[in-house]
Amino acid sequence: MKLKLMATMLVATSLLVACGQDASDKKKEPMTTKTEPAFDYKADEFADIKVLRYQIPGWEKLTLKEQKLVYYLVQAGLSGRDIMWDQNYRHNLTIRKALESVYTQYAGDKTTKDWQAFEVYLKRVWFSNGIHHHYSNDKIKPDFTPEYLKQLLADTNTVLEGEAFDVLFNDKDAKKVNQAKGVDNVALSAVNFYGPNVTNADVQGFYKTKIAPDPKKPLSYGLNSQLVKENGVLKERVYKSGGLYGTAIDKIITWLELAKGVAENDAQANALGLLIDYYKTGDLQTWDNYNVAWTAATEGNVDYINSFIEVYNDPLGYRGSYESIIQINDFDMSQKMKVLSDNAQWFEDNSTLMPEHKKDSVVGVTYKVVTVAGEAGDASPSTPIGVNLPNANWIRAEVGSKSVSLGNIIDAYNNAGSTGRLKEFVNDDEEFQLSEQYGQVSDKLHTALHEVIGHASGKLNPGVGETKETLKNYASTIEEGRADLVALYYLYNPKLQELGLVDDWKKVGMAGYNDYIRNGLLTQLIRLNLGDDVEEAHMRNRQWISAWVFEKGKADHVIEKITRDGKTYFNINDYDKLRELFGQLLRDVQRIKSEGDYKAAETLVETYGVKVDQALHKEILERNKQFNSAPYSGFVNPVLVPKTNDKGEITAIDVTYPETFSGQMLEYSKQYHFLPEVN
Repeated sequence: MKLKLMATMLVATSLLVACGQDASDKKKEPMTTKTEPAFDYKADEFADIKVLRYQIPGWEKLTLKEQKLVYYLVQAGLSGRDIMWDQNYRHNLTIRKALESVYTQYAGDKTTKDWQAFEVYLKRVWFSNGIHHHYSNDKIKPDFTPEYLKQLLADTNTVLEGEAFDVLFNDKDAKKVNQAKGVDNVALSAVNFYGPNVTNADVQGFYKTKIAPDPKKPLSYGLNSQLVKENGVLKERVYKSGGLYGTAIDKIITWLELAKGVAENDAQANALGLLIDYYKTGDLQTWDNYNVAWTAATEGNVDYINSFIEVYNDPLGYRGSYESIIQINDFDMSQKMKVLSDNAQWFEDNSTLMPEHKKDSVVGVTYKVVTVAGEAGDASPSTPIGVNLPNANWIRAEVGSKSVSLGNIIDAYNNAGSTGRLKEFVNDDEEFQLSEQYGQVSDKLHTALHEVIGHASGKLNPGVGETKETLKNYASTIEEGRADLVALYYLYNPKLQELGLVDDWKKVGMAGYNDYIRNGLLTQLIRLNLGDDVEEAHMRNRQWISAWVFEKGKADHVIEKITRDGKTYFNINDYDKLRELFGQLLRDVQRIKSEGDYKAAETLVETYGVKVDQALHKEILERNKQFNSAPYSGFVNPVLVPKTNDKGEITAIDVTYPETFSGQMLEYSKQYHFLPEVN
């Protein structure tokens, strides 16, 4: 599971990243990290997107062997980049190739509004790994005409025709992932996990027949394949060497084999070997064996995430999107936060879950703050800030999990923002000062609690199937909301001060609660077009949590809705009762997951998490017009440049930073384009 940034407008819409004030100006908290203020974080800004750079602090402390390991893993990750593009939509690679040809070859007037609109459109497509918005899932609409694009194509001798051309301007395939209630989600989703004419009923029927050899260790059926119909018969096209995406997977394997050769220890080498075997065979039992080995390989300075992992892009939650994140351990911060994983059982024992839903033994939870050295696929350019893996419930229960917080990514967000939106949407100066002083600490703690305690907490009832099978299209938002609720319940708790993580647990918790409610009920609406429903899983869970506690606390005025000078604010009057409400909702949501109660999940999400107050939404959009900063952020990656001797041996690896977003995207298409346009 991954924790996405709530809204990259920073603290005005985010619980996880506070205002962009330099850390040196803040009160020193036990979890504060230093940043380098002279670094130029901003690489580009266009449409609703800001592209940032991030640093790799501590790179010079790695040995050459460790640097080689990082370099090989980064190259492996980038080698699968095109897989994500094709998974997102079947015409993406064709469209990208044509648009990039126009961009690099056009010699006409580049000062016109049409050309500027073309540039912005291409950048938006690059950022989203395809023609659908990375967050809303809506198809991105060009602000130029079909006739203008045809002229550009003709002027550059570029071919883009048929459905791949028409879809840019028509209403077909309008939604990458359609999570609406009462529709055929698979048939109405443009994501390329399913072939034409495959339906919800097809998918559910196909996987009902799949029975794992050991029912207590269910395999992740569907994770690594595309499901298609051939002559009316359903068939999986497996991602593997020699199979679907095989040419890119072979490149991944080549780099992983080099990485295995410089592994830090036997456990790490063994895990890499199993990942290579998995890519060669596509065997899901090998995938589970790999995850067990990877979870146990906790020693060393370098770690990684690579393969088909998160299922958010599948409307039914079966198929994994390709992603890669390469990590260097931040030893100082990891040691400070190790206390959470060491006390995981205490948090489980003292939660509000029903006794039958609590784990008797929370095992193997490891938590690290890491420095990202490279990302690809579903993690780039838009990146998570926290990850907890593996996703299989049985592995979490029997072996454990790894949780990481991407420290340098969070620092980059913090140092690239401003406090303007925060001042606009807070109710009063007290709320503003709490976020200013304690926001970053509460954000980091929320991330840690969400990943380490939240996703590791709770258990399914005996005989209940995997959440993707029982809760279906609501599985992702229920799981992310459940982890959020665990974090919220403990964020306002003296135990955090007892463990030495904060010096004022009450103010840290108050700041976190303020930010969460403000975001869930107000500021995340900036991300939506007027009239839209909430569809993205994380946005849904933040709304249904906030709206539920607001409604249930009305009688006691726990949260007060205030209208002042035509503007809406929310003020928390009773933090203790709010915590009780979070605990009550946590208990209910864990029951839903543990029992596989689809109807209750549907009622909760549809009642509180989908529909938007249109008058309020219009007001928020109007208030936001005064701010120039884009509501979404993502990153270009540092570039690792190896130096070699006369024998071709790597003698050093330098870290450089791309000058432009466009430059990195074009270089990636040139260096890592290993798939045909049609797969």
